[in-house]
Formats: sequence, C-alpha cells, structure tokens
Amino acid sequence: MSPVNATGTPLLPKLTAIPPGIATPCDYRQAAQARLDAKAWAYLDGGAGDELTVQRNRLAFDAVNFTPSMLTDVRGGHTRCSLFGQDFTHPIVLAPVAYQRLFHDEGELATVQAAGALEACVAVSTLATTRLETLAGHATGPLWFQLYIQPDRAFTSALVARAEQAGYQALIVTIDAPIGGLRNREQRASFDLPSGLGAVNLAGMPTPQAAPAGPSRVFDQAMLHAPTWQDIEALRKQTRLPLIIKGILSVADARRAEACGADGIIVSNHGGRVLDTVPPALDVLPAIAAATGERLTLLFDSGIRRGSDVAKAIALGADAVLVGRPWLYGLAAAGALGVAHAIHLLREELEVTMALLGCRTLGELKTRQVCCVAATH
Repeated sequence: MSPVNATGTPLLPKLTAIPPGIATPCDYRQAAQARLDAKAWAYLDGGAGDELTVQRNRLAFDAVNFTPSMLTDVRGGHTRCSLFGQDFTHPIVLAPVAYQRLFHDEGELATVQAAGALEACVAVSTLATTRLETLAGHATGPLWFQLYIQPDRAFTSALVARAEQAGYQALIVTIDAPIGGLRNREQRASFDLPSGLGAVNLAGMPTPQAAPAGPSRVFDQAMLHAPTWQDIEALRKQTRLPLIIKGILSVADARRAEACGADGIIVSNHGGRVLDTVPPALDVLPAIAAATGERLTLLFDSGIRRGSDVAKAIALGADAVLVGRPWLYGLAAAGALGVAHAIHLLREELEVTMALLGCRTLGELKTRQVCCVAATH
C-alpha cells in the first residue's frame, strides 16, 4: 500500500522548483501537508492542548496596526543589525526545530545550506537528527546552539563544550519545556519517531537512575531532574559563549535571567507547543522590553508568518526574531530550495514594510511610533 499524506491521498514528491502561486512563506503550507504523513504533519503544524495559544499568537499580530510616515526619504535603507558582537544582514534567525529529517531526507543539512545562502543565522536544536559537528562543517553562515538541559548534568556540560569546539557562536537555553506539552493532535495521530531517526547529539548519554516509586508520574518522575535557575548560573560560569534564555513571558523571569548572567532573552511561548492558554508572546513583549532596557539583547519568537510580523515585533521592542513554521513548510515541500525561498520572501516583505512605513533602519522601527495596538483581539 502506497504511503498517504496528512489528507489521506498518496504522498506527492518533493518539489524541485518553486511552484507558481507561492507569494508568501506560508503559501508552502498546503504543499508541505501534501508531502507529509499524518504523524509528521501533526508534529510540524500542531500545538498544545486545544491550540488556543497557537491561534492567539496570530490574533495578536493581526491586532497591531501600522502608522506610516509618508514621503520619507528611505534611500540607502537596510536591515542590518548587531547581536552579541556579531553583525547580521537581517534580523531573521531560524528557530531551533527538532527532528527535521521528519520533513525532508536532508533535514538540518538542507536548512543550514539554505540559511548560508541567504545570510541567515540558524539555531541548531539539541534534538537535531544530524550531529552538531557535521552541521558546523557544512555551514557557511552563523550557527547558534540550542540546549535542553539533560538529566545528566555532566553530559549537558560536554554537549555545550562540543558546541563551543565546533564553532557555534551563541548558546540558547530553552527553559519553558522541562517536560513535553500535551500535544493532543500528535496523540490523535499516534505520533512516534520513525525507526532510525532520533536525537543523534544525545547518543551515549547515561540513563538517569530510576526514580523511587511515587504517586505522580509527573512530579515524582518526569520532573525529578528538571532544571532550575541554579543550572543557568552554572552554565554562565561554564561557557564563554553569549548566553540566551528562551521561553520568557514575564518581567519577573526576564529579570531573573538577567540576574543569572544572561546576555539575552527570547520572549517566546514555544509557538504554542508546550502550555496552552499562556499569553501571546507579542502581548508581553512591550512590557519586557521596557523592563530590560538596553541591558539585555531582546529577541522574539512565536507566531511570525510574514515580514510585516518581523517589523511589528521589532517596533514593539525586539532586536531580532526567531522564525519556525514558515521556513519549515518550505523545507517539507522543497528542501533547501523551499527554506531559501521562504527566508527570501520574509526578508523582502520586511524591506517593503519598512520602506512603506518610512523607516530606513531597524533602529528607526524601534524609535518611531509606527505601531498601534487595537483595544481587543
């Protein structure tokens, strides 16, 4: 029996050319769905619980309106920025995404290849299906490493050391997923990893000692080795890399990250994939930006689908953004070509938005009153 895609029809082959009708990155969504089985599609497209936060992330962007400044001279404008002493031609970072070979046989290699061609930074996941050293060997652009702190802290330290030795330029520590979220769409699709596909960077990790029997599988087992702020302090002492904390949704946690020595934070609700009904990340961004000032580099993640969304996040306080699903749809549909095209579209949309707003630089986006937020959304 031929494999079927998420719509129940035979899987279509991957695209080898950009098809007509692709005007925005998310135009790849339908093409991706047609080329993935139900399990992989549930993992890529789904969220936690009833997926309300996934929806509200988008509603938050929809509720932000632009106020352009007309007849402004924007000749010589650009999207350049500096993050952690590194210079970038644009503020779009490819977010860390696990198990990319679920979506395309080349997985992370295709992503890194495309990002290098478009001068985009890639955040490589702990749960990548390609060794971090292999990706560094193929990269022509900047790489950051995203860390999930493992139960074995010595193994975690060794993982960080591997990233440093391989030439990664920053360390992202994700703190909002000490256990997996309740992804009901994946459960209904009976999601599991295909044979032969796994988190190769965790190979050889010692199995944690079995927890004593307790009444709760969550509190007495899954959370037994969960990280705390003390682990962040320990990592700060261990690594020379810029330390970025991902998963911040409150001023209190932003200040705690700063106190632990973080160089930057990522305002993020994990794209709605961990805990449902947390606030849209965009809604909490302005308050966190006001509280951290220029002391921390502030990045944003969760809900971006267009270059105009990038502009809104920067106007509301972010220095740069992380993007996930738009280029993942491109990866699933067309491999490196789809990723590169999605990044190109995002950057061009950002440039057009800036030009029409009358902003020549990202700094002008942040300092001018170019956004207003609707009363409700």
